Order: sequence, then structure tokens, then C-alpha cells
Amino acid sequence: MTSLFTPLELRSLTVPNRVWMAPMCTYSAAGQGSEAGVPTDFHLTHLASRAAGGAGLVMAEATAVRPDGRISPADLGLWNSAQQAAFSRITAAVASHGAVPAVQLAHAGRKGSSRRPWDGPGTVPPEEGGWEGVSSDDAPFPGLAEPHALTVAEIERLVGDFAAAAERALAAGFQVAEVHGAHGYLLNTFLSPAGNRRTDSYGGSFENRLRFPLAVVEAVRAVWPEDLPVLFRTSATDWLAEDPGDPRRGWTGEDTVRLAQELRARGVDLLDVSTGGVAAGARIPVAPGYQVPFAERVRAETGMPTAAVGLVTEPAQAEEIVASGRADAVMLGRQLLREPYWAHRAAAELGAEPRWPVPYGYAVAPRR
Repeated sequence: MTSLFTPLELRSLTVPNRVWMAPMCTYSAAGQGSEAGVPTDFHLTHLASRAAGGAGLVMAEATAVRPDGRISPADLGLWNSAQQAAFSRITAAVASHGAVPAVQLAHAGRKGSSRRPWDGPGTVPPEEGGWEGVSSDDAPFPGLAEPHALTVAEIERLVGDFAAAAERALAAGFQVAEVHGAHGYLLNTFLSPAGNRRTDSYGGSFENRLRFPLAVVEAVRAVWPEDLPVLFRTSATDWLAEDPGDPRRGWTGEDTVRLAQELRARGVDLLDVSTGGVAAGARIPVAPGYQVPFAERVRAETGMPTAAVGLVTEPAQAEEIVASGRADAVMLGRQLLREPYWAHRAAAELGAEPRWPVPYGYAVAPRR
């Protein structure tokens, strides 16, 4: 048995392997009206096919906890019962293939109300179905509209919005909830000094910048069953400290280790380690596995389980990451868009038993 295809236990949940589908926005929901944010047959096919493809955990894309938390008007949400009911079909389909259904609970912050990638850059204005973004402060992300700086009362309401969305996610059949704290979205802007110019109790010191994200984690953990896991996705670096030519102060790998310790103390079971997104123009040394060292460091220095992401494309590469103890799982994104059945190919190449659906397995099994 290869390391990549051994089960992973998180609380009472057993994930059948370490090949996980990363949350990837598809910008394919209705933007307005009663169907806004409701997953469609496309989302059902998209997610269930990766479960049939052998992924051990299938995570739905960034799912907004309120309407103005969407990255684009075409994003998914979990702020009402219609969305919850539609997600129930998807979680049942994912589970029917033996995979674990997971959801990423998110708020886009100052990157909200953006146009879909294929519609070009920029902000969708209110007259076209957009909205005013919110953030830690009123500094816009380059190319997007200026956001509204959240008041303390608004921050406190948002904590409740995350908890309410988690309750709907549980009722919809999700077994894993991930809090999105990466990529320059709302919680990430509070964490990073590159995105937080506040001077109140939610800005300035490291402890103050953690206050809102940790409150969200505590609220989600409080409503999530004790026997099911909560994950947190982080940007482990803004890639500013790594660039001697960039004078901006940013979030670092050392900060991520400290964050992981705080998250683990509050019941987070695994850190999903990505990088970047809050500081525009940062120089990122993109290469195969370029983000894996950050997951490795967290795991080594805290003992907290981690998932590694970032140009993990080949079975031998993924196997090495898990087998060497650099991370406990790998999150595949674009590779699973290109190759939905990647996990079956990886199992065959690594000498494990592919977990094909029975009608497929009968057809693809070697003939004797």
C-alpha cells in the first residue's frame, strides 16, 4: 500500500486516501434572484465526477456566508435554505462514491463583486448586480473598487454569519468544514500586515490581527459536531519577506507556525497551506511543489496535520510528499480539472488498487 492511498483519520472521520480535491471557483451560479448562489446540475456533475474519479475528499468551491461575501455574483453561497437544499443533492452524490464531502466557507472581502475571469478584470457595479465590498480597511485591491472598512459591530455580525453557514453546511450533509483564510480574501486581509491598517483591537499587533479569524474559527467549531473535523486554509506567506527588493511588510512562514498553534488550540484539525494573494505585485517563485515547504514546516514545528497544494501534478511527486512526512494530504486543483480520474491513474502507477465505481471498474479491470 502506498502512503498516498492510505486512509487518514481526522477525529471520528476516516478519509479513504490522501488525494483531495481543492476548492476551485467555477463562477457558474445565478447572480441574482431566488436562485442566487444556488448550486446547479453543473456543480453536481463537477463535484461528483471527481468523487467517482477516486479523490478521497471533495471540497466545494469558496462558498459565501452572505451575499456580499461572494467573489463574483456567479459564486455559490450558504446563506439560505434553497442553497442548503441544493447542496444536499451534491453531498449525497459525492458520498455515494465513497468520498468525503467538504465545503469551504468564505468571504471575499475587498476582492468581492469581481467580474468572472472570462469577462475581463474589474468590479461589477451595483447597477449590474454587484455590491460594495468590505475589508479590514478601505484600501482597494489594485484594479478593484474601494471597499468599506468594517466596523466592530459588522465584524461581530460576520462571525455569526460564518457560524450560521456552518450549520447549514452540516444540515446539507457536509462532513468537513474549512474556513477560508487565504488568498487576499477577508480573513486573510485581517491577518496580514500587508492588508490590515486598522488601529483598533483588530489591527496592529499580531494578536490583534488574529482576533477576527480566530473568533470565526471558534464560532464554526462551536456549531460543528465534536466528532467531525474543521480545517483552515491559510496563505503561509505573502512572498514579501522572501524578496529583498520589496520593502513591504507581510505575513511570513514564522507567522503561519504561530497561527497554526492558535488554530490547533481552538479545535482546528488540519491546516490547508497555500500562499499569496493579499499583496499585489509580489514576486512568486512558481515551480512544481513550490508551496510544499510551508506545509512541511508547520507539520514539523507544531505537529499539526497539513495539506499541501501548488503544482502537484504527478503521482510520484504526490507520493513523495506524503510518504516523506512533508504533509498529510495533497490538494489537487487544476490537475483535477484537466484529469478528473487522476486518482485512479495514480493508484495504478503506484501499485494501489484504483477505487473505480463498479460499472467502470468492471470495464477497465485487466482481463485475465
